[in-house]
Amino acid sequence: MPDKRPGAIVVGGGPAGLTAAIALAAGGVDTVLVGKRPAAQDNRTTALLSGSVTALATLGVWDLCAEEAAPLRVMRIIDDTDRLWRAPEVKFDAQEIGLEAFGHNIENRHLVAALDRRARGLAGLRIVEDEVSGVSPGERSASVALKSGETLEAQLIVGADGRRSLCRDAAGIGLDEQEYPQVALTLCLRHSRRHHDTSTEFHTPSGPFTLVPLPGNRSSLVWVLDPADADDLAALDDDALSEEIERAAHSILGKIEVESGRGLFPLTRASAKRFAANRVALVGEAAHVIPPIGAQGLNLGLRDAATIGELAVAAHRTGRDLGGINTLVAYDRMRRADVGGRTVAVDLLNRSLLSDFLPVQGARGLGLYAIDRIGPLRRMVMREGVAPRAAQPKLMRGEAL
Repeated sequence: MPDKRPGAIVVGGGPAGLTAAIALAAGGVDTVLVGKRPAAQDNRTTALLSGSVTALATLGVWDLCAEEAAPLRVMRIIDDTDRLWRAPEVKFDAQEIGLEAFGHNIENRHLVAALDRRARGLAGLRIVEDEVSGVSPGERSASVALKSGETLEAQLIVGADGRRSLCRDAAGIGLDEQEYPQVALTLCLRHSRRHHDTSTEFHTPSGPFTLVPLPGNRSSLVWVLDPADADDLAALDDDALSEEIERAAHSILGKIEVESGRGLFPLTRASAKRFAANRVALVGEAAHVIPPIGAQGLNLGLRDAATIGELAVAAHRTGRDLGGINTLVAYDRMRRADVGGRTVAVDLLNRSLLSDFLPVQGARGLGLYAIDRIGPLRRMVMREGVAPRAAQPKLMRGEAL
């Protein structure tokens, strides 16, 4: 009798999990996606860098949500610390490296809706809207137990179930984690002036204050604050909060009107000690969590999804074990340098803003000055930030699996 089991089970229905499931199914791997939709709507946005946009276009997702996204053609960094050593303003223009835009900013609700629509149109992808009660890796396969009582079995489990990952625990993978003394206030807002497709990041003593374009005269805000200040601001009514944001933005976008749906998120840094083991491959926040600085978080998760999709599809086509040691070792190796390097870079930048130590402030200022003044260095930083050479799976290059 033919084996009716799926080749892979993806646990978690967020953007990284949906992308992994679509990549696997589009590549011919029978896949089950298990995930309970969150009760509350996600009002955050994601700045998708160009490689992520290319991957979503290759998977047939981008056309379903492109109209809801705004291009990021220019990025500005402004030192707003009022410290003795201040860095110059630095501007990055996508045209300088031959791109129309560094990427696009989109509300998560629109991105998830497009991913879900594409997923439901794939014949090789079964979607199970249920909670997972247990994951059990085995020698030849792994099983997933559902709250409904059903048990699923496959060669490979893709754990996309967030920072408190049940899949990670089941695979026996440890987590290195550290909390920052900061909280991110996130929301969307309207403004009276045009943003000209420009993202502006003010560096403040408590962390970045970042305005990212949305379609029309709208932008998203990520404001990294001391916890006490974040609580005070979140408690303000819409008019008072709008005034505080306009003041912090130095009125560069004119009059501000905040929209409903504020979020407060404590900043943490976390990384799994391994990204794959015991028939489980981790993607997204199950594998790594970094502060919302430099548009790295979900872009790393999408590269995770594209990489495990590429490796598992290749194994499937050559008759190899999708969750075998060769696939898992290759996945861990391919993701470790990318995730590790970006985690360190974001951590150092964030700590440099919090530090009152003059040599640290001077080093940050000198670094930004060099990037502003030295063209080849600036272009190298832009290219590596948008499309890292060492971590470009096929989907990010526009190649179908």
